[in-house]
Amino acid sequence: MKSNEPPRHIRTITEYHRLMELPKPEHPLISVVRFEDIKARPGLARPGMAPKSISHHFYTIALKKNVNSKLKYGQQEFDFDEGVMVFMAPRQVLSVEAATEEEFKHTGWLLLIHPDFLWNTPLSDKIKKYEYFGYHLCEALHLSNNEEMLVVGLMRQVEQEYHANMDTSSHHVMVAQLELLLTYAGRFYQRQFLTRRIPHHTILERMESLLAHHFKDQVLAAQGVPTVESVAEALNLSSDYLSRLLTTLTGQSTRHFIQDKLIELAKEKLSTTDLSVSEIAFQLGFEHPQSFSKLFKIKTRYSPATFRQSFN
Repeated sequence: MKSNEPPRHIRTITEYHRLMELPKPEHPLISVVRFEDIKARPGLARPGMAPKSISHHFYTIALKKNVNSKLKYGQQEFDFDEGVMVFMAPRQVLSVEAATEEEFKHTGWLLLIHPDFLWNTPLSDKIKKYEYFGYHLCEALHLSNNEEMLVVGLMRQVEQEYHANMDTSSHHVMVAQLELLLTYAGRFYQRQFLTRRIPHHTILERMESLLAHHFKDQVLAAQGVPTVESVAEALNLSSDYLSRLLTTLTGQSTRHFIQDKLIELAKEKLSTTDLSVSEIAFQLGFEHPQSFSKLFKIKTRYSPATFRQSFN
């Protein structure tokens, strides 16, 4: 069941604590929460009701365990297993669907960071460049036991720092701890690209099938060469995630992967048909034959005409 209600916006960490019936945060711009301590469930969909959506105006980093409910980030369901991490940037939408209150309950840790906490620090800009905040998260970050202990340890260090008597170094220390946590997350994602090969190769197979359909003459001619963004959207992934995944699996970015498939099709047409170079260019979705010829020469070191002559 779909909901037509707009998401509920939670603008401050203090508002989040109040909404979840937690004690007032000790620091207004950063907080570490245990999921077991959350009493209220305002985003929980009741039986027979559509999932409710929530949008936080701050960064959230969650380590979740024992998840029995369905959570959606945007339009994508989280790929939950045992202990996983999920990352959300400000104003992204999360919806929760559970049949019962018990199904919604899970354990783990939640780190809340208001953008103002990072103001005037290098991390303020750097955090926007961490790819996993932009993932559509059809796949979350799966952690080993050791990785999980490391993440929990860093979160608790942040908590201990703002629990202690604040001094002139406290803010710098917490920002450094946050950056270390995000750096480890990047390392763990890269490890996951290598270790979770079955689901990743499934994505590669889906992409091959998607391109095969798109590369039919009538589709290419009508819609043009597919963009990285359009392919990623069709696969329910962000373009950054897809390119990083393909680079790990094939050594190529998404753009080069698409171009190489296109050149393979061009070679087939040049060697097996009597179509002119211009006709082939238009069939392949190029508006201008010169653009096709330029790309072909970059990829093969031959012009289309020279390549065709080698088969005569």
